[in-house]
Amino acid sequence: MSTLAGKVLFITGASRGIGKAIALRAARDGARIVIAAKTAQPHPKLPGTIYTAAQEIEAAGGKALPLMVDIRSEEQLAQAVAETVATFGGIDICVNNASAISLTGTLETPMKRFDLMHQVNTRGTFATSQACLPHLKKAKNPHILNLSPPLNMAPKWFQNHVAYTMAKYGMSMCVLGMSAEFKDEGIAVNALWPRTTIATAAIEMLGGEDMMRQSRKPEIIADAAHAILTSDSRTCTGNFFLDEDLLRSRGVTDFEPYAMVKGADLLPDYFLD
Repeated sequence: MSTLAGKVLFITGASRGIGKAIALRAARDGARIVIAAKTAQPHPKLPGTIYTAAQEIEAAGGKALPLMVDIRSEEQLAQAVAETVATFGGIDICVNNASAISLTGTLETPMKRFDLMHQVNTRGTFATSQACLPHLKKAKNPHILNLSPPLNMAPKWFQNHVAYTMAKYGMSMCVLGMSAEFKDEGIAVNALWPRTTIATAAIEMLGGEDMMRQSRKPEIIADAAHAILTSDSRTCTGNFFLDEDLLRSRGVTDFEPYAMVKGADLLPDYFLD
């Protein structure tokens, strides 16, 4: 496979950022994409809604189904999956991109924020995968892709934001477990993580314009995701891919076009030694 033409992708958090970039890359192939996200009305600080993303996906050559979904709700997930199947006839790919972040220490993390990160990141990923799996079992070359880091147990990745690390590693443990659980059924389950920070609204809120200038564009993640999702699901599973390493293995040598600012010193992302 080298194309996602006709494939049905169920992508969480696809109204902006990395999720939308993955959707737009698939749309250029002629894929059918479900935008499963909460933002139906414009956010005062964050650009984009499920409807504006749908317009961009259609303009890029894909078919879009914008669905307002809070992945913390099993009922909303079940309804969204049912509507996806009724509209597009099935699900080929599940991309667990939605995530909540708070880089705060133990005493600075309110339990409300702890619960949000664990409900969205770990529980939301598990619940979305669970809801999609019955349909992935019927698909040709089915994939689950989690936007989560390799499992690095060095204390430094826990000490300053243990709640967030636990929540993100929960997504990665879903990859570890589900890739083995569904290997014999030919369902690929992989993780993808950036080697550098990626210029998204979350990064801008964390580090402002300086951090944005030292980041890469979301398109690098989109291209890496495309490479994974067009791979043979029976042989490409259980991997914790890094975007740059994966693209290098596929023959990419020039990464300068992905930089927000040409020649900038890029910031390494979290969880990578």
